[in-house]
Amino acid sequence: MRVIRSADELPKLFQAAHSEAAAAFGNGDLYMEKFIERPRHIEFQILADEHGKVITLGERECSIQRRHQKLLEESPSTRVTPKLRKQIGEKLENCLGEIGYQNAGTIEFLMDEDGSMHFIEMNTRIQVEHPVTEMVTGVDLVKAQIRIANGEKLSDIISGPIEMRGHSIECRINAEHPEKFTPSAGKITAFNTPGGTGVRVDTAAYTEGVIPPYYDSLIAKLVTHGKDRDEAIARMSRALEMFIVEGIHTTIPLHRRIMENPEFRAGEFDTKFMERFLEKVKG
Repeated sequence: MRVIRSADELPKLFQAAHSEAAAAFGNGDLYMEKFIERPRHIEFQILADEHGKVITLGERECSIQRRHQKLLEESPSTRVTPKLRKQIGEKLENCLGEIGYQNAGTIEFLMDEDGSMHFIEMNTRIQVEHPVTEMVTGVDLVKAQIRIANGEKLSDIISGPIEMRGHSIECRINAEHPEKFTPSAGKITAFNTPGGTGVRVDTAAYTEGVIPPYYDSLIAKLVTHGKDRDEAIARMSRALEMFIVEGIHTTIPLHRRIMENPEFRAGEFDTKFMERFLEKVKG
């Protein structure tokens, strides 16, 4: 990708991107799209059955990311108003109903500085961050997906309108050094997960388990829910303190620092948050 800020830069940067794409993928075709300086990454969860029914289950905020890889997600977004949620939801339900889409799915957007939404892509599957939607809606998305595949109607799977209840946050616990971000494969010598009200841990890791170097570094998803965002953050901070993983490095210390960050706590951030955050840590 290349960012072009003036017409004079176009020929040189276009050729550079063309050459790089051709060398990497064997295809130098390019496309141009609007560049957003300080975007927020917002995605909407949907379910659609084979009987033409599509429903949206609110949005997830995925702007806390490093090198375009999500570190933390939450629902709802602090920037999406009830009016915008309803507007986008209705458009998605109409569009996906028209094309006959079936399954769970996520439609991803970049939100401009003025609140405008720009479509990125659609993921036609369950995503890593689906638990935060489950926590605020009470809908088991994996179970719903299986029942949809079995031919059942959404009206039989979900009774009544979808309501957003409280706030949920998910921290991806990766087997990485929390400052250098180098992979940390090896044997887990201790693995104790937190618990309590509003705390959920999705993991297959365990004490004496071995983390190989060949796959994605995600080893656990720590999810909290509260009556509001402040309570969800407080529960996440406490849960991170209680989460014990020894034998390998993890991103737990990094998430603890994010929870304490004023910009994050205020809900005023964008996809460049981690760049600013890490600069302050180095300084």
